[in-house]
Amino acid sequence: MRTMTPDEARRFLLEAPRTGKLAVTCADGRPHVSPIWYDLDGDTVVFTTWHTSVKARSIERDPRVCLCVDDEKPPYTYVIVEGRAAFVTVTPEERLYWATRIATRYMGDELGVSFGKRNGVEGENVVRLTPTNIIGHTGITD
Repeated sequence: MRTMTPDEARRFLLEAPRTGKLAVTCADGRPHVSPIWYDLDGDTVVFTTWHTSVKARSIERDPRVCLCVDDEKPPYTYVIVEGRAAFVTVTPEERLYWATRIATRYMGDELGVSFGKRNGVEGENVVRLTPTNIIGHTGITD
């Protein structure tokens, strides 16, 4: 196993559309993990979530989150992003832009546009996760 450099971790997060697993803390202290689609904007992780979702309500109360993205094939790799999530005030055009950009990353150009239109609506929040710590390991089984 080898610790990844920050550049390697960033490349891993971007090289393939892997589903992230976002951990938040519920009001009663229970952990909650949700799958998310994401993209990077500089060093910031950007994703969307519906305003009444468990993750949205949890982030409103406690912005500390943890994102894990992994490759489930040997020799296995993972990156953990710890940080603070914040809702971004956006115009309808900016919300549609992010919903489409993220959907296109996962679904391709043709389907990304339709998923973007579906998800880029009033009530969908754009969230920025600013990292406070990034941990990455590769070659877990080497």
